[in-house]
Amino acid sequence: MPEMVKPQLDALDRRLIVATQAGLPRVSRPYEAVGGELGIGGDEVIARLRRMLETGVIRRIGAVPNHYAIGYTANGMSVWDVDDARIDELGAQVGALVFVTHCYRRPRRLPDWPYNLFAMVHSQNRDEVAARVGEIAALLGDACRTHDILYSTAILKKTGLRIAG
Repeated sequence: MPEMVKPQLDALDRRLIVATQAGLPRVSRPYEAVGGELGIGGDEVIARLRRMLETGVIRRIGAVPNHYAIGYTANGMSVWDVDDARIDELGAQVGALVFVTHCYRRPRRLPDWPYNLFAMVHSQNRDEVAARVGEIAALLGDACRTHDILYSTAILKKTGLRIAG
């Protein structure tokens, strides 16, 4: 098995992570603003973030919208009991659907929880969510034994790992 190579981070990389972990500033040139805080240019901020993405230090840079504020009040986590032999292939297909915001595999917790594939669907009403879940069911076909939809009842604050400054 090949040895894992640990990415090298310098003090400036660490300061950049701390400066951006709660989000980028909502200004017209966010990388320049972050760079200004750190004493570097926006191009260097972008280059350092790109390198950290490529080496796996950070997983992604993206917007985290408040779905309720933009009109998506029916938020359903569809859960699926998918054949383990096909879950990687089918999970990739489900995750590529334009209406699925995130899709991931999780272990079953038998006998109470048979589901091993999760796919989040946001919409303006539950009928639309159910229709989208029907599209997923058609894609999964006979590789899926059962499924359900778990609807959100509250907004939960989503944050990843945070490091101290």
